[in-house]
Amino acid sequence: MVDYDKVTDSILSRHTNSRLIIGIDGLSRSGKTTFTVELGERLLRHGKAVCIFHIDDYIVERKKRYDTEFDQWYEYYNLQWDVERLREQLFSKLSQAEEISLPFYDSCLDQLGDKTVALSSDCILIVEGVFLQRAEWRDYFDFVVYLDCPREKRFERESASAKANLDKFGLRYWKAEDFYMNAIAPLANADMIISSE
Repeated sequence: MVDYDKVTDSILSRHTNSRLIIGIDGLSRSGKTTFTVELGERLLRHGKAVCIFHIDDYIVERKKRYDTEFDQWYEYYNLQWDVERLREQLFSKLSQAEEISLPFYDSCLDQLGDKTVALSSDCILIVEGVFLQRAEWRDYFDFVVYLDCPREKRFERESASAKANLDKFGLRYWKAEDFYMNAIAPLANADMIISSE
């Protein structure tokens, strides 16, 4: 069971009168979204202003991340998001900007449309998503929580239709995850590790 009190207390102890930028990292289906929603609600109950960003809201159109000349794992890790654009328009502005405009992905239309988010000067910003500790983004966080969940458990949480396409997991998702774990070492670099089994 996740010890939300421990995480909440750790964050509250770090928050002063300025912004605090929290990263919730973890591989696919590790429980990041559920964890982030609960954490945000707990911080709100403590009287904190909270703003949450979900990295999967900012993926690019399908034509830019599928059927390219690159291997599938590379597409997922490097092309699923415009990494540099997010660095410039999101991460580099988190500590100071009064508002942030971002390319929000509409999955039904498979297109991007800008959305603007207003930020208070003393809010706690929570960014949740996979591969958050990649080199381009890691230094923008004040505190990173990594949700650690075994691959087998995460795979159980997939839909039946997703599970039927095992080749896609092997060639796309799991290879990208292995690259992240080996090249970036998120467990070693996170400020806190939470078992989300």
